[in-house]
Amino acid sequence: MSRSIALLCLLGVLGLGLGACSGDSKTAVDDPNIFPKDYQREMLTTLTAQLDDPTNVRDTGITEPALRQAGKEQRYVVCVRYNARNVNRHYMGVKERVGYFYGGTLNQFVEADQGQCAGAAYRPWPELEKYCLAQKCA
Repeated sequence: MSRSIALLCLLGVLGLGLGACSGDSKTAVDDPNIFPKDYQREMLTTLTAQLDDPTNVRDTGITEPALRQAGKEQRYVVCVRYNARNVNRHYMGVKERVGYFYGGTLNQFVEADQGQCAGAAYRPWPELEKYCLAQKCA
């Protein structure tokens, strides 16, 4: 008898667990192509965290968000170019990176493939050039 009660309890717990998984909660974004209003701040935060030396970056440029084909779907894309220093404080040459946005938020930030940002309408990005670490700015 106690075995059947334990089995019923186990089945009840499993049923509740499966019921919770099938709920109508929305985890996906309703519109994956919401315009990324705060794209410059997100790009600046992400890029400066990835650079060996985020200070004294030069030759910077950024594009406006534009809907472009990303795989089988369209996403807002932003191209960035910059010339940053490595750990030895030597400039490494101009690099291009591309940011993909999903639901208005930066989702992926990777090196641009050959020609991925070709013909991009870059505009100056002084916020990146003027970036400095708090202890160096004081």
